Amino acid sequence: MNAKPTTQAPPTPAADEAAVRKAISSTSRPPEAGAVSAALTFGWRGMLKVKHVPEQLLDVTITPVMFVLMFTYLFGGEIAGSTGEYLDYILPGILVMSVLFTTVYSGVALDTDLTKGVVDRFRSLPIWRPAPLVGSLLGDSVRYLVAGTVIIVLGVILGYRPDAGIAGVLAALALVVVFAFGLSWVFTTLGLLLRSPNAVMNAGFMGIFPLTFLSNVFVAPETLPAGLEAFVDVNPISILATASRGLMEGNADTGDIAIVLAVAAALTAVFAPLTMRLYRKP
Repeated sequence: MNAKPTTQAPPTPAADEAAVRKAISSTSRPPEAGAVSAALTFGWRGMLKVKHVPEQLLDVTITPVMFVLMFTYLFGGEIAGSTGEYLDYILPGILVMSVLFTTVYSGVALDTDLTKGVVDRFRSLPIWRPAPLVGSLLGDSVRYLVAGTVIIVLGVILGYRPDAGIAGVLAALALVVVFAFGLSWVFTTLGLLLRSPNAVMNAGFMGIFPLTFLSNVFVAPETLPAGLEAFVDVNPISILATASRGLMEGNADTGDIAIVLAVAAALTAVFAPLTMRLYRKP
């Protein structure tokens, strides 16, 4: 007598749902991510993007080196009488310029995520709402440190010797990074307002280029026409460059440092809430 083979009936949707619920109920629910951990996670995401696409670091490594070498050896003899003296003057200015140029890419990266639909996914996550923005800027701060370190190391190789030593250099670098963090909120706002990453980049550099070159990064203000000198003296980038030079040389004016910190705080106070408001809009 032949036994008939038995076939097992496929599970019904109700059975599948019951199995899933049983599996979920048997394990404890993971804790929700806190604000700090969520922001740090998104900051790490930015680092992973650099790991997989290291070409993103070209703007904070190759470009600063080109600026230092070109301006020092092309114009140093004419402007300061010797390349060594001009290097002492221009290196803190190039440090400021290179880091501030990098802030534009904060808006470009955010706009890229927006156009690809990644931001919509972030909005749906049960996390602290500003975490993707704050984390992204924290990750960008690492890029600022890389750019500043490249400039300082190159300057030391070329003969730059700050009177304030390592402590003064670190203080100047920290001040520049704090200001850059505040300025980057301006470009994240642009990243949410404009329609393409190229538009953000073009608009960003159209704003940052004139402010940088109309400053005391390259030349002393007293060599400029009176009207231009007056603008350069009140330009926040000039004040940042002056404060950085002072910290590196050990004769920084506390008033300049206070102004730099106040401007950074004001930029953050104005543009961070504006960026958050635009970010919440679907």
